[in-house]
Amino acid sequence: MEQFAQDGQDIKIIEKLVTKVQDMLTPGEKIDYIAVQKKPAVTILPDSITISNKRIFMCEFTKLGLATDFEIFGWQDIKDIAFKEEIFGSKVTVIPFTGENLSIDYIPKVQARKLYQYIKAALENYKKAELAAEKEKIVIAPTVAKEVIIERPENNTPVQPAVTAPAAPQAYGSAQPTPPASIQTQQPIGSTPTVPPVSAAPIVPPAAAKEEEDDEITLKLKKLKTLFDKQLITQEEYESKKREVLSSL
Repeated sequence: MEQFAQDGQDIKIIEKLVTKVQDMLTPGEKIDYIAVQKKPAVTILPDSITISNKRIFMCEFTKLGLATDFEIFGWQDIKDIAFKEEIFGSKVTVIPFTGENLSIDYIPKVQARKLYQYIKAALENYKKAELAAEKEKIVIAPTVAKEVIIERPENNTPVQPAVTAPAAPQAYGSAQPTPPASIQTQQPIGSTPTVPPVSAAPIVPPAAAKEEEDDEITLKLKKLKTLFDKQLITQEEYESKKREVLSSL
């Protein structure tokens, strides 16, 4: 208790405050400094400000010490601290981010100065820790795999792909190239595709078959005529052989 009474604090008030505040400390939290009000007149139960490494406890004894009102702020809730030295002590004001400012007057000047130093240092350390935490944050956006969905028409009719006709050969020295003719069929996904009419290929009749196969007599006649045309046989020989062949019909 003596460490909190080095600047003229009332040891009895310190004992009461430490007992009450210790019951409210969280794990890892400890009391750093206690400033106690000291009015010109005798004050049995003065107001006080207790500082821990995490919070500020502003205490007011009421109902002759039977009740105690605490206003507690974390460092993240405090915007600033101010104090004003007066004839009898100093007026210390805690400025929160929200709500009204809270002040306790008649704080001894030595205690008020130390209180100001403790609070300013604590606020500065909190801001540095907060800034360091922000810098260490690494936000990684989840990689979303893009799924390609190919919708099929209800009747399962395949979508006709674009068909490009081969380019016609270009003659050497032509002034302008002949652009390739292309036929493209595009169908919206999810709709029944329209298949372009396919022109029927012209039916090419097979080579006309001979109505009748050349028989042996016809072949002989043709051979005789060929021999005669080549002047391998005479006219008389040709006529004679021809008659012999025809006589066999």
